[in-house]
Amino acid sequence: MTLRRMDHVGIVVDDLAAAIAFFVELGLELEGEAPVEGRWVDRVVGLDGVRVDIAMMRTPDGHGRLELTKFHRPTAASAEPKDAPANTLGIRRIMFTVEDIEGVVARLRAHGSELVGELAWYEDRYRLCYVRGPAGIIIALAEQLR
Repeated sequence: MTLRRMDHVGIVVDDLAAAIAFFVELGLELEGEAPVEGRWVDRVVGLDGVRVDIAMMRTPDGHGRLELTKFHRPTAASAEPKDAPANTLGIRRIMFTVEDIEGVVARLRAHGSELVGELAWYEDRYRLCYVRGPAGIIIALAEQLR
């Protein structure tokens, strides 16, 4: 097998500081921030004159990572509306397992997020919801019940 692991998920945002604050509130840890530019990145992403700032975020267990990217050059393009529904083609959500889902939702609301639908029960095993965060990102939250 040639696949070793999934390294990270990349998310393009318009406000890097707000996105970092949102994911820190969720419980991710900031690994580091850095500017990125140069011919090598132009070649990798297929754009000319790329200049971005990135922030790498890590889940507390160390197994999951997000790369948040703010494009300064060229300006980020908007492929879909920020309020795209959950059935829009493409990557629609990232799911996180949390404790105290109601508390997490309340804390994220302080960062401008909103529920997409409702906080719902799946049988007697999970409480689940979708939350729309910075740049229209949908994250799914799951609290496993005992």
